[in-house]
Amino acid sequence: MVKNGEFGLADIVRVVRKRWWIAPICVVVCGVAAVLVAQKLPKQYTSQTLVLVSKPMVPTNYVQPIVTEDLNQRLASMKEQILSRTRLEPVIRKFSLYEEDRSKVPMEDLLDRLRKAIDISPLQPMPGTLDQSMPGFHVSVVFNKPVTAQQICTEITSMFMDQNSRALEQQAASTNDFINQQLGDAKEKLDAQDAKLAQFKRQFLGSLPDEVQTNLNLLAAQNTQLEANTQEMSRTQQDKAFNESMLSQQLASWKASQSGQNPDTLEDQLRVLQDQLAALESKYTPEHPDVIKTKKQVEEVRKRMAAAPKPNPVGEEAQAKTEPPQIQQVRAHLKQDEISIADLTKRQAQIQEQIRVLQGRVQASPMVEQQLKELTRNYTSALEFYNDLLKKRENSQMAKDLAHQQEGEQFRVLDPPNLPVEPSFPKRKYFAAGGVGGGFLLSLGIMYILMLMDQTLHTERDVEVHLRLTVLTAVPVLKGFADNRESPGLTERGLASNA
Repeated sequence: MVKNGEFGLADIVRVVRKRWWIAPICVVVCGVAAVLVAQKLPKQYTSQTLVLVSKPMVPTNYVQPIVTEDLNQRLASMKEQILSRTRLEPVIRKFSLYEEDRSKVPMEDLLDRLRKAIDISPLQPMPGTLDQSMPGFHVSVVFNKPVTAQQICTEITSMFMDQNSRALEQQAASTNDFINQQLGDAKEKLDAQDAKLAQFKRQFLGSLPDEVQTNLNLLAAQNTQLEANTQEMSRTQQDKAFNESMLSQQLASWKASQSGQNPDTLEDQLRVLQDQLAALESKYTPEHPDVIKTKKQVEEVRKRMAAAPKPNPVGEEAQAKTEPPQIQQVRAHLKQDEISIADLTKRQAQIQEQIRVLQGRVQASPMVEQQLKELTRNYTSALEFYNDLLKKRENSQMAKDLAHQQEGEQFRVLDPPNLPVEPSFPKRKYFAAGGVGGGFLLSLGIMYILMLMDQTLHTERDVEVHLRLTVLTAVPVLKGFADNRESPGLTERGLASNA
């Protein structure tokens, strides 16, 4: 007897021995019922395919891929696009799905029903591999007709492949167009910087940093020329002063001879030149130009004295009307000195102007160098950006060609959608196993209930607990009673009553 739900192993064994036939009956009944239910339920067929993600045929070291988005995100985005109303409604109309329910059920409900029938599950990478990206995905379609399930699975798979190829080409084209636009803007900026740099170099030509040493060398050369010009002008001015003094002396002598006073003979000219030569030699070296020039004049006077004709009284009046050749020669030398001084003065002004220009260039060089560095830095940045965009455009163009030729990352069907032969739901063996298991559990429940409902006394403890009597002795069960199939519990209960 079970009291308060407490029972032991002996009670379980006793019930199993007595009620064992309940278990096979429940198992058989439930198993058969489950099989019958499986036959009556509407059958669902599953068509499945495996799509692998193939890596680009050209190594990424040669052509950098444009699409950097994670494949899981791309797959989720494509899944939302393919399972949208605009993509699934043509599928329903193409394969004439849910014809009986179209007039009764709204299209949104039919679309939800079809979405639930389509399952996209990613394929997990193999453990231990370096590349942990998704290697592929499964496409499964569950429908009540096997051929229709295969057709829908084929259509959905084709949508994924077309969507991936079109998305890759569109992204490559969009990237290429964007880079071309940026490249045009970068070229305009580069041309503007180039024009500014060229205009700056033209404006400050001669003051650029790489011309500083040249300007210094030119400035030193101009200073040397200025010093030489100054020395030459000093000598010319001395010659002019000397010629002026000679001219004044010769004019005085000639005028005196014309007025009948002491004539200016060649001997007097020679004496004056010799005096001047002596004075010059006392101050200068024999190689000095003034000394050499005076010596030449002394030699010329001596030559004229040797070649001079005797005086002719008839021609004295005609000769008196014109200046002597010596005076004319001195005047010519004086005129030449004046021309030389004018040229030297003009040359000196030019040299000084060039020196001022060179000094201005040297002084402005630091400021020009600073501005040039800024312009050069901007030009270099624009050039590097332009060259970088050129490389990116070439890579983008190659990636676009790869996507167009389907040599990049593509979806490839490994197993085409299968035509299901047996339904995926309901499966008879699973229902049969469930029915058998359910029947066994049901039998255990029935046995437990019978155990709780059993009020018979089977042990001394049951007698003592329920009758509150002390058991003095127990009578064993005889064969006669066993043959009559009399319960031992009744015998023990009768003995307890008699006591």
